Order: sequence, then C-alpha cells, then structure tokens
Amino acid sequence: MKKLLIYGAAGYTGRMAATNARAAGVDVVVAGRAKDEAKLAALAAEIGAEYRLFAVDDLAAVRAALSDVGVLLNTAGPFMRTAEPLMQASIASEVHYLDIAAELDSYQLAEKLDEAATAAGVMLLPGSGGSVAMLGSLAAHAVKRVTKPVGINIAMHVAGGFSRGSAVSASENLNTALLHRINGQLVDRSADVRDFDFGNGPATSFPVTLPDLITIWRDTAVANIATYVYLTDGAFPEGDLAAMPDGPTLDQREANRYHAAVEVTGDDSSVVRSVLDTVNGYTFTTIAAAEAARRVLSGEARPGFQTPAGLFGAGFAETIADTSIVDL
Repeated sequence: MKKLLIYGAAGYTGRMAATNARAAGVDVVVAGRAKDEAKLAALAAEIGAEYRLFAVDDLAAVRAALSDVGVLLNTAGPFMRTAEPLMQASIASEVHYLDIAAELDSYQLAEKLDEAATAAGVMLLPGSGGSVAMLGSLAAHAVKRVTKPVGINIAMHVAGGFSRGSAVSASENLNTALLHRINGQLVDRSADVRDFDFGNGPATSFPVTLPDLITIWRDTAVANIATYVYLTDGAFPEGDLAAMPDGPTLDQREANRYHAAVEVTGDDSSVVRSVLDTVNGYTFTTIAAAEAARRVLSGEARPGFQTPAGLFGAGFAETIADTSIVDL
C-alpha cells in the first residue's frame, strides 16, 4: 500500500482529515505551501507523519512529491485554484485524486478530464467527504423507493458556522449562476424558495448551485434536480473573512448537527421524502474523506470521474460517525 498525501493539511479541515487518516492506520504525508512549513512540521510531529512543501502550479515539484504516493487528497480551497493543477498532476503521475470541494467547477473539470483519467487508470473523486457524500447517499436511498423517479428536490441544513477556508471559498463563488437540472441539462433558474422538513417542521430553504446537480444525476440518472440550503446560526459571514476564527470549536461542532432532506417525485406524481441526520459537517467531512482515502488505497477504485455514492454504494454516508437516514 502506497502513501496518502493530504495537500492543504495546514488548514482547518486538512488537519482533522490527516489526524483521522493516521488514526485509521494510513501512512500519511501532510503537504502544503512553503509559507505553511511551521504548521505542517508541527502537525507531522504530532501525528507521526512526514511533510512536504510545494506549490500547486509547480508541476515538476508536485510530481516529485507524488512519486511514492497512491492517493492525493486535496483539502486546499478555493478549489477553483487548486483542483485543476492537482488533477492534472495526479493523472500525469498515475495517482488517484480525491478532494472535499463544494464548488461546481471542480466537478465540471472532472467531467472534462474523465477520458484522460480513464486512459491513465486514475480515479477522480471530488467530494469524497462533505455534502456530496451526504446528499449522494440520501438521494440514492430515496430514489430506490420510487418505481420511475423523474424529479429530485434536495436540501442541506448547515448549522454551527463556517470555517475561514469555507467562507473564503464560498465568497469567491458567490457569482456562480443559479442553476438546476431540467431534462438532463443544467439551466438557469429563478430564486424561488421552498420549505423542507428536516425533522422539526417546515424550514424555508434557498436555492443554490451545488455540485450534487452533477453527482446525483450521474448516480441516479434522474433528469430533473434542484438543490437548496437552509442556514441557521446567522447568515453567511460578512466583513473581513481573514479575521475569522480558523473554524468551529469542538464544542460548537458537537452542539450543531447537520441534516439533509430529499423529495423524490415519480412519473405518477407520487412523492417520497427521506431525511438524513449526521454530525456537524466539518466532523463528517474529515472522517468521510479519510475513510474514502483509506478505502481507495486498499484497492476500491475505478478509473475516471466517480462519486462517493457511486463508488462505495448508497450506504456510504451511514458508515460515517453517527449518521442515519429516516423515511418520512
């Protein structure tokens, strides 16, 4: 078994993912930019790993860092800056690529690079942890309850605040077009709100463009998909994002669980509803990404662009921490 290299390990989610992977017995290399050397050296000493320094735009340095690596887990957002060079380097180095991106661009890039990755025998698994793993499992579960599903409306309940990295990534993607999938195509949509029941009655949720418009479609072949989000504990952070705390504290994470709700419509206009309940999103993401990387290192991989639910099965999310799905 080769090593797992986690790029962006000096960041909030990267540190937790590295710690989880080491706890699972994975041979980890933590990596990042030269300016983060002190943080990476401290983390490496803490968890018993080695560290490497390189910039994502230095292809020769990236390939050298990947020479003894089997899987690259990219936790360095904004992914609009890091996904493409690291995907390209992974394909060139014949290393499987994973990330935790919540940005549509990364998934459209994976679609674009699917053929090259397949030819190289390399897997591209964006969203190996986080909302894509959660919503993918929930949608795949609910779709099985409908004979001929024709539409999916799905929403994520985000609670407990944002990490600084997530806030910066999201702020740089605020101008992304508001999209949904109609008859298999991504098209513009209006900003219509709707209620979802996450387990405590109706909650007004807002339309957003999530990568699940791509991943759920690939997994289920349902041609009509809309994605929403419900935020509690205040709106999206404003002001100087660089001055934000690194991320939610352990107490804050433990006090704020995440939920997701899905409605699947059949061709007979019948509707089924299911709800996912899980730990805080940052806890889930860093456990799921580490587990996905461990499983890929162990041989669970397919060349080309894959999704967590498609690769590991609809029950993947329910194997992570305290996660459950209930049918309403």
